[in-house]
Amino acid sequence: MSLERYYDIIESPVITEKSTLLSEHNQVVFRVAKDATKPEIKAAVETLFKVEVSAVNTMIVKGKTKRFRGRPGRRPDVKKAIVTLAEGHSIDVTTGL
Repeated sequence: MSLERYYDIIESPVITEKSTLLSEHNQVVFRVAKDATKPEIKAAVETLFKVEVSAVNTMIVKGKTKRFRGRPGRRPDVKKAIVTLAEGHSIDVTTGL
């Protein structure tokens, strides 16, 4: 795969309380493209961050129904990936690529 595709797969890190607690277990959470597969996500993280990945778990978070200017609307669905890093590897998500 091309380097451009890797950048398209990994959209952004997820910075929440729950994802910060996962960092204690050597895991990082990313928002990824909806058509990305687990092997593609693993290859993208290993290439872009120069780390070794031991496992990838994915989930699709359904968008909430909210009101926009008084009219009902719906947020888009998002795919998240929880990436478990091999022992001794780490990613600092507060700095950019």
